Amino acid sequence: MAVILAIVPFVSDSRTTLILLTQIFIFGILAMSYDMLLGYTGIVSFGHAMFFGIGAYTSAIMLNMYESTMAIFTISIAVGMLLSAVLSFFVGLLTLRLKSHYYAMLTLAISGLVLVVAEKWRTMTKGNDGFTFRAPEFFRDRMMFYLFALACLIVIYIIFKRFVGSPLGRVLIAVRENEQRTASLGYKTLHYKVIASVLAGVVASLAGSLYAVSLRFVNTSVMSMDITLDALLMTIIGGVGTLIGPLLGAAVIEFAQHYLSGLARDYPIFERWIIIFGIIYILAVIFFPRGIVGTLSQKLGEWKMKRKTAAVEETFQKVPPPGIADESGEWK
Repeated sequence: MAVILAIVPFVSDSRTTLILLTQIFIFGILAMSYDMLLGYTGIVSFGHAMFFGIGAYTSAIMLNMYESTMAIFTISIAVGMLLSAVLSFFVGLLTLRLKSHYYAMLTLAISGLVLVVAEKWRTMTKGNDGFTFRAPEFFRDRMMFYLFALACLIVIYIIFKRFVGSPLGRVLIAVRENEQRTASLGYKTLHYKVIASVLAGVVASLAGSLYAVSLRFVNTSVMSMDITLDALLMTIIGGVGTLIGPLLGAAVIEFAQHYLSGLARDYPIFERWIIIFGIIYILAVIFFPRGIVGTLSQKLGEWKMKRKTAAVEETFQKVPPPGIADESGEWK
């Protein structure tokens, strides 16, 4: 799939398709970072957008203040990741002792506080008005930025895949399944949840940096609740705890938003396209209760189990019934 996506800009000259796929890559990274919390640790966060916004603002401010070069952009990504790591570490220590919806509401409050700071610090962020900036010369060609975003997506996916398969990742899954039992085995579950929170925040910051450069513009909308809800929907629709599911969910949502809003410009009936989008989401939850990837994996597992059971039954049918040995020892 990565090879096919890498070939796309060389065989298609559609600028719209290139931009849409780039957005899918960026939000796929964000959704995977959220899946690390929800799918592999069982943490529901309503404040994930603040890390996305920190990355976006860090890159935008540094590219605006200094020369728009790849070196500055790379440094801005590192600085954004560092700020997000520090913030997610302290937020994790302060909030992860809480359970379920109490934690979710507190993360929402902290995210709201960070959003207010961004709105009021106009000398740096220009508030709700936002500001434009120049992207590095290397990204003036959309194809180069497309390939860069794809490379980031592949690297993050490989890192996450290795992480969840490691002993540390197995402990996180155990925390998700039964935190009390995991703690009774001697694991300090708070430490593991903080590690997951820091990793998710760092990767969300990377997605924010890429998003800001893709638009060449940033304002406080990058820290809005809509960003967190998008990541949550992408994770749920694609499949919680699958990694590949959030990528598929990002593709479904971005394609749906793009084409439904496009139809609204041509056909008046689609002017309220957000209602149709809501219906699509409801149908996806009804017919794919574990997400697209999760439900398909479950059905595939059930089909394999039926085949295996049928093969075992067929084997036993071919075995002759036990006979009786005569005096010479031969079976009759």
